[in-house]
Amino acid sequence: MASTGRTLSGKEVAKHNSRESCWIIVHGKVYDVTDFLDDHPGGSKIILKYAGKDATREYDPIHPPDAITTNLKPDKHLGSVDLNTVEKVEVIVTDEERARQDRVAARPPLSEILNLHDFEAIAKDVMHEKSWAYYSSAADDEITNRENHAAFHRIWFRPRILRNVNKVDWSTTILGQKSKMPLYITATALGKLGHPDGELNLTRAAAKHGIIQMIPTLASCSFDEIMDAAEPGQVQFFQLYVNKDREITKRIVQHAEKRGIKGLFITVDAPQLGRREKDMRQKFEAEDPSEVSKAGADGVDRSQGAARAISSFIDPGLDWSDLKWFKSITKMPLILKGVQCWEDALEAYDSGMAGVVLSNHGGRQLDFARSGIEVLVEVVTNLKEKRGLSFPNEKFQLFVDGGVRRATDVIKAVALGATAVGVGRPFLYAYSSYGPEGMDKALQILHDEFEMNMRLIGARNIKEIVPEMVDASNIHLHMVAVPSDNLYESNCIARSLTAVSYADERLQGARLRELKTKL
Repeated sequence: MASTGRTLSGKEVAKHNSRESCWIIVHGKVYDVTDFLDDHPGGSKIILKYAGKDATREYDPIHPPDAITTNLKPDKHLGSVDLNTVEKVEVIVTDEERARQDRVAARPPLSEILNLHDFEAIAKDVMHEKSWAYYSSAADDEITNRENHAAFHRIWFRPRILRNVNKVDWSTTILGQKSKMPLYITATALGKLGHPDGELNLTRAAAKHGIIQMIPTLASCSFDEIMDAAEPGQVQFFQLYVNKDREITKRIVQHAEKRGIKGLFITVDAPQLGRREKDMRQKFEAEDPSEVSKAGADGVDRSQGAARAISSFIDPGLDWSDLKWFKSITKMPLILKGVQCWEDALEAYDSGMAGVVLSNHGGRQLDFARSGIEVLVEVVTNLKEKRGLSFPNEKFQLFVDGGVRRATDVIKAVALGATAVGVGRPFLYAYSSYGPEGMDKALQILHDEFEMNMRLIGARNIKEIVPEMVDASNIHLHMVAVPSDNLYESNCIARSLTAVSYADERLQGARLRELKTKL
């Protein structure tokens, strides 16, 4: 086999363009992926499409940078290639892509974007369908995804009046680190699906606006690339998916600490991937039926789209006993991300964790898991009763993520005892729609909402946002406010042409029956 120090010509690589001998080029390096074809979580078709060619353009948005070097044995790394000799891959602009580009050109100006919901609406219209499917998808019927936001609607304010709110300050500290808002950019995977700069959009915006970015394990940009893009002294956290190979995990954690990460958020709610059906449908549409059918034949599940392609290394055997090991390999504050009941929050406290994120993974794992804001209420109540803790608490901090779209959502969480909340999808939608300017606009919107709402509830600073300012007595009521689930019908059922056609027929039939009744 070729030496890794060898420089190959594009003509030589191009000969290996079949299932029997499949080489691809990624970032100027040549890899023999012949033996990996049937193991590729995304199926073999997409690899074979680029056999003997430069696959970087397709690879970058949906793979962490080290995915290929991690999954291929060293002897499959064939060396470098002279890119000047490589035949360019023809990019075919389809009718669908032209229509999408027209929608991008027709976007409203940023001045007309008034809230974070607007970014989501624009993103759905202008993003590539596969990218939108990955970012927006959630588990099963997506009930929890919608509940995450709806739960905030069951909390009402009890404002105080006649306070001098000429100056209001919503800055705070998170794990001892300063932040200009009681929120952080939470970890979300595959940032380049929405923009070529991927997570760097978040890094730059976090520096500019004085907030903290949590770097994801499964970023499209490399960890070091993100760290190198940070401003001097910029605070960043790191989200960790625990690898089955603990030596890999140890190397990642200690490298993050060496680079200056200020908090390690260990994801604990993903022992198995949830069924994100919008993303899965994109996978089926992209593959040959013969490839999809192999899932049952050889035991390799290729049905789960981009999500499956990046997460097969995660250890389902992670348990409480591993926390002692984590404390032995790092001095960073350890936070468990994905706690969903007070009992586990209590055990995390007793295990010496620095805090927990009350989260259901953005509704992407277990459908009908409760919202983080609802779990916050029971955690505060039970940890006060059983350990005498009051919140916010510097020694054991509570965070919430999922469904946050307004500064009022953040204020409600702070009032109920959270130190800060994580915001994820809205920032993805912001830069997917408008690039870095979209991020600036999104954070300016939140800035303006904080200023207004702090004044309106009568709180001059974060410490004055107290439990008495909210009524959360209905937080545990799980009920649908309206008889029709419009969000599901518009975003899920409408994606199926058959369902839409059938719905139209029913609607026409109903209108005809209504007309006959009136006559």
